[in-house]
Amino acid sequence: MRRAALAVLALVMAPIAAAAEMRLPPGFSATVYVTGDGFDTNRVVAGVPSISGLAFAPDGTLYASRSGRRYMGGEVEDMWPVYRFPLGGARVTRETEARYLYGPPLLNPQVGVVRGSELLVTTYDRDRGHGVLYRIVDGRAELVAGGTPPRGTPPLLKQPEGVGLDPAGNLYVADRQHGTVLRLDSTGHVLEPRWLTLLRPRLLVARGERLWVAADLETEAPWQRGTGEVWSIGPEGRRLALRGPIVWGMDVSHAGHLFVADRQGARIVAVGGDGTSFDFATFTDNDAPRALGWAPDTEATRRAGIAGDLFVTVIRRGTWSLNDIIRVSGPFDELVRSRLPR
Repeated sequence: MRRAALAVLALVMAPIAAAAEMRLPPGFSATVYVTGDGFDTNRVVAGVPSISGLAFAPDGTLYASRSGRRYMGGEVEDMWPVYRFPLGGARVTRETEARYLYGPPLLNPQVGVVRGSELLVTTYDRDRGHGVLYRIVDGRAELVAGGTPPRGTPPLLKQPEGVGLDPAGNLYVADRQHGTVLRLDSTGHVLEPRWLTLLRPRLLVARGERLWVAADLETEAPWQRGTGEVWSIGPEGRRLALRGPIVWGMDVSHAGHLFVADRQGARIVAVGGDGTSFDFATFTDNDAPRALGWAPDTEATRRAGIAGDLFVTVIRRGTWSLNDIIRVSGPFDELVRSRLPR
């Protein structure tokens, strides 16, 4: 029975298509993990509708959020469930898309982190001027923080974006419009409404006692060109980890190495603790990276052979509305140790 299950998993894990035009260091490989057919009416570009965030569960399930209208106006808001892709990846079509959707339709959802059996998701309501932090359990969305405030009081959350979780179970939420990172307890009760103040914080990653926060500064929309920053906050205090690109995706490996996606620069950058960095991957053919996420190191992911691999949402041929999710494998820790100071 176990042998049969492994054989089926190996079949599912086979490369789906040629990977994006990525230039990687020697010893690394890239394959398409999730793609789609039939979403481009001109049949020029493959891929699934644009994905702005990734989060793995311990069992290898990959959650992904469809891009919403957080940074631009319009008559129609984007209401979608999030995607849930099984261990092994997927090829999605218009006919099969429904089987990969998870939870209720939400306004401009952005996946944060997986906490046990819960998926934490932020949403943003442009018309009402407030946001919500939800937890999705068994397909049901339950409010954790935010929402419509009592009459006469300002909203707790205006435009919540990234979510992080520390070892004590506290939650950190980057609120782009408030210009703050909030600290909440595990139930959503506010501990520090202005735990950190930055101009337009958007992405947040927590590992152990350290958090990284990416901010867009003066750039009004993240797809615009401008100067961004990534800050590292740990026991020694707050320090600037990276200044320059507007960061589209960000995640930390199990060894504590930060990787960021620079969409405008068409590259993935590895960042050292002292602010040094190097280009890990570059893209050609008008491809560009978007969201990043590391597969967890668990029994399920080790059995599947993806533990510690880097997963990247890639815009193909400049078509931002369709993306592939690419799996990158290789000796990440060895490379970083050889290229960045300890």
